[in-house]
Amino acid sequence: MKILLKKLLYLLMMLFIISIISFIAINFAPNSFFASGDLNPNITEESIAHLKEVYGLNKPLYVQFYAWIINVIHLDFGISFSSGAMVKDEILSRMPITLMMNIISMVCIFLLSLYLGIKAALNKGSILDRCIGQLSLLSFSLPSFYLALLGVLLFAVNSNLLPISGLHSSDIEENSLEYYVDTAWHLILPVSIIIFGGIGSLTLYIRSLTLEILKSDYIFFAKARGLKDSDIFRYYMLPNLYPPVITLLGLSLPGIIGGSVILETIFSIDGMGLLFFQSALSRDYPVIMGILIIGAFLTLLGNIIADLILLKLNPNFKLS
Repeated sequence: MKILLKKLLYLLMMLFIISIISFIAINFAPNSFFASGDLNPNITEESIAHLKEVYGLNKPLYVQFYAWIINVIHLDFGISFSSGAMVKDEILSRMPITLMMNIISMVCIFLLSLYLGIKAALNKGSILDRCIGQLSLLSFSLPSFYLALLGVLLFAVNSNLLPISGLHSSDIEENSLEYYVDTAWHLILPVSIIIFGGIGSLTLYIRSLTLEILKSDYIFFAKARGLKDSDIFRYYMLPNLYPPVITLLGLSLPGIIGGSVILETIFSIDGMGLLFFQSALSRDYPVIMGILIIGAFLTLLGNIIADLILLKLNPNFKLS
């Protein structure tokens, strides 16, 4: 209970610090949604003054921030400048698809990296080890936007094997079995890009860690006792691999979630990433702040869950 309370206080403190930095950065960014002639050349100064009064933007920054914090405590992120809808409703309508993509990607990255890293270590110096190493370096070095454009070119434009964008085909009835199958079909390419871009560094790390474990004394004594390779792998190698791998996977959460902005924009997926990109272009500050805080919350929550999993796997593990 004390650990959960400590982690909760840490989460709230980090969210408060992130909100201060984000609020200051947004308000000092060039241009504005209400700037005359920037986004709407027909808007008048009187209209701008009226809109700023309606949204409370004519008040000092610290007053605006205090009001925003009070509203966020009540789960109210304000009203979108662009659509006039509640920011909370807009984000909640886009969140499921983004969370689904990232959760599927995280699970696949963990399992694939674990398999490839261990396989490469157990076959050190072989052709298989070199192939996995080259694949990992390729994954590690190629940016996600380049992989996405390359995937679109190879699998959508040239071969027409996979859909090029969106989540659904226009001629399918909603909430039918075919509708959900079509959604999964549209997600194959973007999710595959996320997975391929995420396995490189983790695979190399697991390979290196496995090689160190294989050199350890307890593996030597386990072999000397005549234990089977499968038992050594299950009871000696995996328990020592899980803690650092889960920690690294938790630390990689921000990069995976941040990559959704690029991929959802390229593939026109109506998720939080695309909403953030559109809001940044239109200077829709309430939506930007809402997505930043919710994204930070999900990232911090993911790291806390990773720590709790480590504590469950190893009761002697000390949470910092």
